[in-house]
Amino acid sequence: MLKSMTGYGNRESRITDGGGASAEIRSSNHKYLEIVLHLPDGFLALEDKIKKIIEGKVKRGRVVCRLNISGGGLVEPCINRKLLERYLAALKGIQRSLRLTDDLTVSTLIGLPGVLTLDESWPQNRKKTWPELKGVLEGALDQLARTRKKEGAALCRHLRKEAQGMRSILGLLEAGFKRAIREKSAALKTDEERSAFQKTSDITEEIERLKFHVKNFISRLSKEGPAGKELDFIAQEMQRETNTAGAKSCDSLISSRVIQLKSRIEKIREQAQNVE
Repeated sequence: MLKSMTGYGNRESRITDGGGASAEIRSSNHKYLEIVLHLPDGFLALEDKIKKIIEGKVKRGRVVCRLNISGGGLVEPCINRKLLERYLAALKGIQRSLRLTDDLTVSTLIGLPGVLTLDESWPQNRKKTWPELKGVLEGALDQLARTRKKEGAALCRHLRKEAQGMRSILGLLEAGFKRAIREKSAALKTDEERSAFQKTSDITEEIERLKFHVKNFISRLSKEGPAGKELDFIAQEMQRETNTAGAKSCDSLISSRVIQLKSRIEKIREQAQNVE
C-alpha cells in the first residue's frame, strides 16, 4: 500500500526517574529522507540512536522530531572550574592594570562562555531510562505511520482513478486516430503523399507505450514498499509520449484527446510527489 510523506504523531509517558517524556514527529514532502532532531540539552548523545529508529520506519520525506524531557533531574548543570579560574585570574589582572573598582559577581562569572553547561553525556546510571524514551519515540512513530498510511490510501484511490481515466481517453484517442488517418489519406491523390502523411502523423507507437505505462502505473500502486520515485518516473514517461503524440497530431479531435491526457498526467505527477 502507498504511504503519504505527510503525517503527524506524538506520545507522552512518565519515566522511571520521576520525570515525563514526550515525542512529537511531523513529516512532509521531500525528495529524499531528511531527519531534523530537536533534543533537550544534555541528550545529544541520543541523536544517532533516534535517527536509526526513524530510518527503520520512514524511507522518504522530511521528518522533524522533537523530544522533550521534564522533571526527574535527568540533566544536571556542570561548572567548568578550571575555565572559571582562568577567567577570574584574567579579569583580576585587568582590574589591577586598569585600576577598576567594580566587583566580580557570581552572575557575571557564570555568564561567561563555557563556564556553565548542561551535562550532555549519558551516564551509566541513567541508561535504564533509554528503553522508556525509546518506547515514547516508537509510539509517536507508530501514530505517524498510521496517518501516513491513511493518507496514502486516499492518494492511491485518486491515482488509480486518474490512471483508469487515462485508459478511457486512450481508447477514444486510438479510435479517433484511425478514423482521421482513413479520412485524410483518402483525400490525398498519390501513394507518395499518403505514405509521407502517415509517416509524420502515425502515433500508434506512442499509444501502445502509453497503454503500457498506464498498466505499469496501476500495477505499481498495489505493490509494497516505497513507490513515489517510481510512480513519478512512470508519469514522466507518460508525459513524454503524450507530448510526442501531440506534436504529430493531424486532427483537432486528436489534439483535444492529447490535452485531456496531459491534464490527467499533471494531476498524477502532482499527487505522486506526495507518495513515499
